[in-house]
Amino acid sequence: MTPSSPRNFGIDCLRGVAILLVVIHHLALPFRLPLRPSLIGPWVPKRLIDFVSFNGYEAVFMFFVISGFLITTRILERDGDLRRVDLRGFYKARATRILPLLLVVLSALTLLALCGVPGFAPGDKQSILGLVGSALTFTFNWYEGQTGWAPAAWDVLWSLSIEEVFYLGFPLLCLALPRRFLVIGLAVLALSLMPLRALVPISNEVWWEKAYLPGMSAIAWGVLAALAAQRWQPGPRDARALALFGGFCVLLVLGWGELVHRHLLKSGMYGLCLGTCLMLIAFRARPPRITGGLQWLAHMGRLSYELYLTHMFIVLATVEGHRALLGKPQDWTFVVYVPAVALCVVLATLVERGMARAAIGRSPSRATLSRPAAAGE
Repeated sequence: MTPSSPRNFGIDCLRGVAILLVVIHHLALPFRLPLRPSLIGPWVPKRLIDFVSFNGYEAVFMFFVISGFLITTRILERDGDLRRVDLRGFYKARATRILPLLLVVLSALTLLALCGVPGFAPGDKQSILGLVGSALTFTFNWYEGQTGWAPAAWDVLWSLSIEEVFYLGFPLLCLALPRRFLVIGLAVLALSLMPLRALVPISNEVWWEKAYLPGMSAIAWGVLAALAAQRWQPGPRDARALALFGGFCVLLVLGWGELVHRHLLKSGMYGLCLGTCLMLIAFRARPPRITGGLQWLAHMGRLSYELYLTHMFIVLATVEGHRALLGKPQDWTFVVYVPAVALCVVLATLVERGMARAAIGRSPSRATLSRPAAAGE
């Protein structure tokens, strides 16, 4: 077994950007603490406010790409080839990484739902048992598609369902299919992202956003990028060019998505996936130097799973606290963003350390499996 490579500062920062966009998006929704009506609204360009406020969904697709890249890279490092993936080791690592924190978070969500806390209690068509059962069977997105939007604190679980269903089948396909057919299948899935989204009736808004196959298409982009990175390692100049062009693609989609949609054949999600892939390949080949000014962002990237599952506790508490202190006026919403993000990081850090200590208490050999891969995951 090949040891995992050291952490990659560039990839951690990329994940940090994605999770930061998710957290801010959940704060900035119009029915929570939006930035536009606040006192800084007239002084900040609308495009910049929209950029930081409304790219949470796109950030999740960046996570899908990164996840496919990192997990495939880990298989290649550990097993040497996708055709030699160790099923037992793969599934054990996934379960040990995903399930402990998921069970803790589900326990907290259930307790608050039983207490009837707004944002945690299920709606008319949902039940606590249905929410928990769908989360544990990785059908949460399907459950939402059938019953409507889940309570705010539970809603983040939809993307985990897409990822884990993909990873249940992916190693089996690696063993069953010749390498060429596997790559062709992944390429078809990746290029079908937008047609697959178009197949979902837009009248079902929840399922249109959270259907399995479009998210799996983004993961396939990451898998293909990892396979490309295995065969080709660009030199310093090419890696820099790839990273810059990839960053340009992502920035164009996040900042000028409506122009991409209108003038570039509605290709925004393709541009987002392609740009993310190019940066991943570049960072993998030539890891960026660690920069002190971005350590906080890399730290958020390293905690992205913990942040993703726990940040809504802080977000909802922040919204209720703001309303309790200042009522409905939204003049001062902007002041809560930095403290709220910082509290999210503190909570995620405490949770990560607690889970690590619990894993060490159970078995030293399992402690390393309960933490992310060195390259991130």
